[in-house]
Amino acid sequence: MPDSEMQQLWSTSHLSGGNASYVEELYELYLHDPNSVAAEWRSYFDKLPQISGVGSDISHSTIREHFLSLAKNPRRPQAVSGGQVSSERDKKQVGVLRLIHAYRLRGHQASNLDPLGLWEREPIADLTLAEYGLTDADLDTVFRTGDLQIGKEEATLREILEALKSTYCGTIGAEYIHIVDSTQRAWFQQRLESVRGKPQQSAETRRHLLERLTAAEGLEKYLGTKYPGTKRFGVEGGESLIPMLDEIIQRSGSYGVNEVVLGMAHRGRLNVLVNTLGKNPRDLFDEFEGKKIIDLGSGDVKYHQGFSSNVMTSGGEVHLALSFNPSHLEIVSPVVEGSVRARQDRRKDATGDKVVPISIHGDAAFAGQGVVMETFQMSQTRAYKTGGTIHIVVNNQVGFTTSRQEDARSTEYCTDIAKMIQAPIFHVNGDDPEAVLFVTQLAVDYRMQFKRDVVIDLVCYRRRGHNEADEPSGTQPRMYAVINKHPTTREIYAKRLIEGGVLTEAQVQEQIEEYRNALDNGDHVVKSLVKEPDTNTFVDWKPYLGHQWTARHDTRFDLKTLQELANRLTSLPDGLVVQRQVAKIIEDRVKMAAGGLALNWGFAETMAYATLLHEGHPVRITGQDVGRGTFSHRHAVLHNQKGDGAYIPLANLYEGQPRFDIYDSLLSEEAVLAFEYGYATTTPNALVIWEAQFGDFANGAQVVIDQFITSGEHKWGRLCGLTMLLPHGYEGQGPEHSSARLERFLQLCAEQNIQVAVPTTPAQIYHLLRRQVIRPLRKPLVVLTPKSLLRHKLAVSSLEDLAEGSFQTIIPEIDAIEPEKVDRVIMCSGKVYYDLLEKRRAEELNNVAIVRIEQLYPFPEEDLAEALAPYTNVKKVVWCQEEPMNQGAWYCSQHHMRRVIGQHSVSNLYLDYAGREASAAPAGGYPSVHAEEQAKLLQDALYA
Repeated sequence: MPDSEMQQLWSTSHLSGGNASYVEELYELYLHDPNSVAAEWRSYFDKLPQISGVGSDISHSTIREHFLSLAKNPRRPQAVSGGQVSSERDKKQVGVLRLIHAYRLRGHQASNLDPLGLWEREPIADLTLAEYGLTDADLDTVFRTGDLQIGKEEATLREILEALKSTYCGTIGAEYIHIVDSTQRAWFQQRLESVRGKPQQSAETRRHLLERLTAAEGLEKYLGTKYPGTKRFGVEGGESLIPMLDEIIQRSGSYGVNEVVLGMAHRGRLNVLVNTLGKNPRDLFDEFEGKKIIDLGSGDVKYHQGFSSNVMTSGGEVHLALSFNPSHLEIVSPVVEGSVRARQDRRKDATGDKVVPISIHGDAAFAGQGVVMETFQMSQTRAYKTGGTIHIVVNNQVGFTTSRQEDARSTEYCTDIAKMIQAPIFHVNGDDPEAVLFVTQLAVDYRMQFKRDVVIDLVCYRRRGHNEADEPSGTQPRMYAVINKHPTTREIYAKRLIEGGVLTEAQVQEQIEEYRNALDNGDHVVKSLVKEPDTNTFVDWKPYLGHQWTARHDTRFDLKTLQELANRLTSLPDGLVVQRQVAKIIEDRVKMAAGGLALNWGFAETMAYATLLHEGHPVRITGQDVGRGTFSHRHAVLHNQKGDGAYIPLANLYEGQPRFDIYDSLLSEEAVLAFEYGYATTTPNALVIWEAQFGDFANGAQVVIDQFITSGEHKWGRLCGLTMLLPHGYEGQGPEHSSARLERFLQLCAEQNIQVAVPTTPAQIYHLLRRQVIRPLRKPLVVLTPKSLLRHKLAVSSLEDLAEGSFQTIIPEIDAIEPEKVDRVIMCSGKVYYDLLEKRRAEELNNVAIVRIEQLYPFPEEDLAEALAPYTNVKKVVWCQEEPMNQGAWYCSQHHMRRVIGQHSVSNLYLDYAGREASAAPAGGYPSVHAEEQAKLLQDALYA
């Protein structure tokens, strides 16, 4: 057939573009149930060739392409006449199916979600009968129900419409059609539609719901009366959060979950502490009265405090942990994930069946803060997955004073960010506790079955201002005019139960009085609280308490065993073909293990991990390029050049060894570092490392550094042994690839809160990493690691240095310079040492001694004094650094150096500075300028 005739046939056929959508829908109806279409169409579809995927979930595009091929095929089955295509019955049937889909897709936009009734929503054309060629005259016509889960294959349009409105337009707005997986979509359809979105609850369940609401409201009223005007960031208006959490915990326990970890900001936190975790109200009252609760550090405000307890469920005892949280609202989310992953790893819970994370958010922060996106993006990656998180958004419809949607976000809902990972989202009216209970049950069941994140958007309101001392009507007059007249959730539900004969007014009042009496008596108000919990769920931190940083610990390791481990690391499995340069690195490591080649940084670092694993300590390393190492020095992950797959030698040292996990992370600093902090605070016996691709990139995680790593112990008594590896050094690579901002870490140092080290030899990094785990002191370790020194000819060590040495906080002069001839001492840290050393040797300056400070905090004053003591004829002491004067260690550490110099046997010594001038940027961008500056600072240090 000529092309022109084919085109003519296509344009006039019942398969043409004008009817394409109709035919697709009719065909999908046929696929679901052949008897649901007219006999002529059924006969026609029966003659179509079998298409792969038919009977399961075939896409519209596939159907369209198949019909297109039929239209162009002269031997296609006999076409059905156009009159049959236009059958009103068939068109209306397809319209009904399209209407069903529209309610599933957009019904949430017509649902009753706002307890205050202030939402102004435009009518949804897609939810009208007219959109699908239907009218009120069709309401009593019987149609096939397709896959609508209402218990029968045929129903009147009226019944279908009532079922759709009840399911999708009540007090629950369900969003799940964006999920690609058809099994999950079908699961939601069955669960929602089979009960019309309103399952029947037993009288006992309804009484328990009211009891939990009474507890939530009762605590807020009690605190408001006892401590009027005091900040508590109450949950008033969102009281349904408390029965929701109760249901999550109890239902999770029924699945055999052993631990639940919660993260949340300040809104409602005190209520959760008392009514969910079982904190004694008397302890909370003491905090309101300003009493000191812990003897360690500064403490923190009451609505930042964490807590842990055990509760009993139908499935057994469940350990609850509420993470400590600063005022950076969403930053706790990845911390929770890290803590959960550590607990799962400890329990060998690879699927997330035993430990469940819950993240509680505010609507404004959920939509506004980037760490939310980063945490979602982590959720299904190998390094960070936890088997799905249950997210709760306490949506009080205002962020501080921002309430207009066009100001608060650029999306319809605050939860739209969750669609990026196809998380199902349930919007629910907080004034309907039974709807809240239902979506909570759905969320738990979904998480446990599909191991993916799920979001509950608890649409409520904020009865008070941002805090109890704030007057909200000044910025939200309309909203608070409604709120002031609006009954509480408990009042609404109590009235509903009384009218339904579930409870009497006297019984309702009895609940109120019982709770108030418990608070008066200082009794625990969580009835499921376990008073003598199973301690097997706890991590024992006692061995890590009370240690001083000066305590010496043996990091030596048997030389023969060291060599055996090195040989295992370089013995590759058959069939593994590594890249040429990698093969050279492995060949060199074979020689290093035999003592035939000086040890470089990569070998020593790798051996630190190997020896720790041999001694029973797990190791976890993450970062954007950690498998290879940004500067190609590590190569802990070997990629097969002949086929897929990779081999990790450190994970294959011996049978039954501790975990060795190394993952290249997603391109995130903030969420990833927060995750590793959470992991490290839950796993004290492991070496947990985050490495920045360049040290400068720690900028993107400054909130984690400020609020958790450097202050977590001081505020909350939380020990953490996290190690940060931050490549640092001035090689002329410009302002974004030179500085790990050493000065920022040193500025945050106080009360021995963290350790800051700048190791300059392979043996130093080896012993430093081993010390971090072997020594029971658990303090975060910030390591400024090198770049050019990774292969520097002078930055080498020997096997004996690893086997017999230790980490030196100060490295004294290494050359054979006579101390009495020294009249100038240069102190420095890091890469600049080798520049000074080479220049001094080249110019034979035997009157100059160079002392390396390898640990800048806690500052080793005694060790430095010992290194300076031999120089009794010194006249000048210089601190030399590559960084600008206002950066680096100069401002933060000079008082330590001056104190040591002031105690020297030579009096009247003054500390001079040699380095770059103060600068607004960390480094210059022009290599020629960099070289000039570097030459000058070396000249100044040695001669000025």
